Amino acid sequence: MRKDIKVAQLIKLQDYISRYEMDISRYPAQFVRLKKQHWESLVKEWESPTVYHQADDTNEEKQKGGILFRLFRKKEKDEEVVVVEENDETIQLNSLHEIATKAELKQKFLDNLLKFQLNWASSTIAEKSFIDSQYYEDKKIRYFLQRFPDSFFVLYEPVFLLKKAPVELEVLLITPTEIWCLAFVEEEENDSFIGSKEHFWLVKSNNREEFKVLNPVMSAKRMEKIVTQLFKIGTVDLPIRKAIVSRNGYIDYPDAPDDLEILDKRSYDQWFQRMRSSTTPIKMMQLRAAKTLLDQCHTISFTRPDWNQESNVEY
Repeated sequence: MRKDIKVAQLIKLQDYISRYEMDISRYPAQFVRLKKQHWESLVKEWESPTVYHQADDTNEEKQKGGILFRLFRKKEKDEEVVVVEENDETIQLNSLHEIATKAELKQKFLDNLLKFQLNWASSTIAEKSFIDSQYYEDKKIRYFLQRFPDSFFVLYEPVFLLKKAPVELEVLLITPTEIWCLAFVEEEENDSFIGSKEHFWLVKSNNREEFKVLNPVMSAKRMEKIVTQLFKIGTVDLPIRKAIVSRNGYIDYPDAPDDLEILDKRSYDQWFQRMRSSTTPIKMMQLRAAKTLLDQCHTISFTRPDWNQESNVEY
């Protein structure tokens, strides 16, 4: 039996239009179903005796490229969902015969799936936002999407309009049982961050002179405050957690508030493994929480006739 690949779902990115904000009750389940079907199809194709896993075999039978995304598009058409044929969606999983191991196949599938996820997080059937190319290489977004369960929703740098003023947050992670407001302080490997209530934190590094960074607690508290306000409006009953994250460094903050999690090199892995091992399915309250937040997010997009005229817009 083939083991399914789990990936978190990117339901909002910046101020780009998202397929999920069109129908949060439909797309999470559809994404999981499509991903599972096409991972299994890809494995079956790769395991086919017609595919030789030796790149130097001149007699090998090469498979046609683009299997992953053709299958996604075909399935969506079967369900009467039209996926726009744009160049950024014709990412191909070429040279299937050159993939020697199942682990390599999985990683290539995940990398192509990431581009598909970014497409879903920046377009709908009739509208599109022009995504900044940096997100295709963003290591943090790749990390979150490729390492957490399907039932986790990610809002990555979402923009909310508060009193008509745009406010960009960091990362909101909605699990079936809670929501995490995650603020990051990550510099070079093994840097130490000296926490305090001051406006800036001191950073001690082995390779550089001491310097200061903005106090990340302010970002975490801002996210918590906004989410709390919106959850009240949407009558959402979901615990709100906040954390300062430094996956590659250390945080020394002995006077940290009791309701603030410190996730550094000493504690992050334990938290991560607990999150990653979650088998709880998507919950109705989680969907309500996602809808409540998405309804208040700021979105900039263009309808189909305007795409070509606006394709050079920069954000």
